[in-house]
Amino acid sequence: MAMQFGWVTPVAGLPTNGGQPAVIQQLDEVLPAVAEHFDSVWAYDHLYGFASPDEPYLECWTTLTWLAARFPKLLVGGLVLCNNFRHPALLAHMGKTLQAFSGGRLVLGLGAGWREEEYRRFGIPFGSPATRVRQLEEAVQIIRALWSEPSATFAGQHYQIDGAVCAPAPRHVPPILIGGSGEQLMLRLVARHADWWGCSGPPERYAAKLEVLRRHCEAVGRDFGSIVKTADIDDQPLLADAVSARDLAALIERYRALGVSHLMFDFGFVADADSVRRLGEDVLAQFR
Repeated sequence: MAMQFGWVTPVAGLPTNGGQPAVIQQLDEVLPAVAEHFDSVWAYDHLYGFASPDEPYLECWTTLTWLAARFPKLLVGGLVLCNNFRHPALLAHMGKTLQAFSGGRLVLGLGAGWREEEYRRFGIPFGSPATRVRQLEEAVQIIRALWSEPSATFAGQHYQIDGAVCAPAPRHVPPILIGGSGEQLMLRLVARHADWWGCSGPPERYAAKLEVLRRHCEAVGRDFGSIVKTADIDDQPLLADAVSARDLAALIERYRALGVSHLMFDFGFVADADSVRRLGEDVLAQFR
């Protein structure tokens, strides 16, 4: 099975560069190299960074629109957009607009949110895990309705729309990636509604979550094989030598054996375009 690869570009500021976000520093050299060897580019959706609340941090969706314009062959997506940051009816309009301008290159990554302190700092209500999953499920239904119906009405517990229109509808409906690994609620939601599924963690953990997802698919009558399996690998160092190249290739092979077809890498603050090319030529090319 051929694989595709995603690049997670940091939107946080670089302490060594006067706070300039890494994605801006990467625009002229690193990201063009990424576009040569990767299939997609992703950004995290937060309102401030993890080193400090004062750390410079760019907004995810605006970053994605810029990346889609600069790199016209790459898929773009949030890993993942926090559902509670944007009303789903508005997000449906945002999604169809970016899909139109990008020529069909959006993957709408969505999640239920998890960072309670971030919600609190920005005045966003933070419900229980069950509440946030139910909100996400309603949001997905609203987005799909707005993308497929001339006029959409939805009366949920958390969201309501009445005769809402989202014209022009996307000619190619963006796939919805749902990110999460909660076994009771989130993976059941994935089984019901996701086109793509995203999960982080080592292959052993991924394999266990995969079996839970399989059981949920059986329970709801969903074809398990119809869900595109993706995984994201955090804090992965770039290649240092032939040994690290072999180790990374072996890791990718373990995910491929599990049925993962799109693997996203977070390499952190990369400033060397040649290292990206070596990665593409020495490792990723083996899996095309």
